[in-house]
Amino acid sequence: MATFAYKARNRQGEVLQDQMDGTDKMSVASQLRQQGLLVIDIKEQGVAQKDILEPFKKVKPADLVVFTRQFATMINAGLPIVRSLYVLSEQTENPKLQEVIVAVRKDVEAGLALSEALEKHPKVFSRLYVEMVRAGEIGGILDGVLLRIADQLEDDQELRRKVKSAMTYPVIVLVLAVLAASFMLIFIVPIFARMFEDLGGTLPLPTRIAMGISGVLTSIFGVFIYGALIGGVVFFLRWKNTENGRKWWGKVSLKLPVKIGDVIQKVALARFARTLGTLSAAGVPILQAIEITAASSGNWVVENALLKTREAIREGIPIYRPLESEPVFPPMVTRMIAVGEETGDLDGMLTKIAEFYESEVDATVKALTSIIEPLMIVVVGGIVGGIIVAMYLPMFKIFELVE
Repeated sequence: MATFAYKARNRQGEVLQDQMDGTDKMSVASQLRQQGLLVIDIKEQGVAQKDILEPFKKVKPADLVVFTRQFATMINAGLPIVRSLYVLSEQTENPKLQEVIVAVRKDVEAGLALSEALEKHPKVFSRLYVEMVRAGEIGGILDGVLLRIADQLEDDQELRRKVKSAMTYPVIVLVLAVLAASFMLIFIVPIFARMFEDLGGTLPLPTRIAMGISGVLTSIFGVFIYGALIGGVVFFLRWKNTENGRKWWGKVSLKLPVKIGDVIQKVALARFARTLGTLSAAGVPILQAIEITAASSGNWVVENALLKTREAIREGIPIYRPLESEPVFPPMVTRMIAVGEETGDLDGMLTKIAEFYESEVDATVKALTSIIEPLMIVVVGGIVGGIIVAMYLPMFKIFELVE
């Protein structure tokens, strides 16, 4: 049995593109004719080719936002779900998303609920997405829920963009500084070292230090040092995804200096409030909403606090009470949640909290950038300038002796 990609025309004159399993092209063509389709083209899909390309096929957040908004518009206009999915699969440019939409459409045609069909593709549709769609199906407000999901995705994307924009510059500068220093120590300093050896005499301490580091990096030990650094980074990134690693990094990241920990906390609070508010407004049960919010918080400390809160809510305790004992949640957040619970407008109050912290993230990121930029200039200047000065100190001594 092989998989074939086909192009066919239906009785309405519409061109369909999809995949079908069959023993050969003739059997696929026969199945298509039985469905009343006029075959245009049939091609066998290469298994090796599909396996090689699969890891490179990704659905970008922007593509998912566009799909969700268009889906909401079609549902609101009265188009059936299957028909909407067919139209979206035809006009979607992302191949991976198109493949997923086709699979979802087939599952819905086979009798699955839309949320159940989406749940089969966790790499594309998060649990937050699936549960909100399920709530929309139950409440009969699928179009409104899809718009809320699109808004949530856009807000989350904007939050990530702000943080990335603040982190990109210092990371690039630091990498360039390390590369420049490595280049000078490996290629430039040895040239000066040979020249100084020919001249003889006692070299200044900074020069001896630079030459010593250069000697280590250009020897076999240098290979081990670079290997250990790369291995250490890879190990740390893998370990950070373990339970102990997530717990340690979740605590440490909130205490990072130069306002970095402050940004991480505000991002986590904004995401918590936005996600829980969106789920609450969509009609997702509060216990389930808190569980989903915890899983998507991105920080172990916040996640752990929310899981404790969920257990307290089971016993009839209001949401704000257990959060008051968690240092990661400032008093302003817990008080606003308390007001929201008392007035019956929890989702509205959570939205206000999210908007406040999103604006705080924006302001803090700008402040962080203004601090980091001059700091990085000093660091880079210190590294590169220090090496240059170390190499030229003996030259100044030589000039003094000549005079």
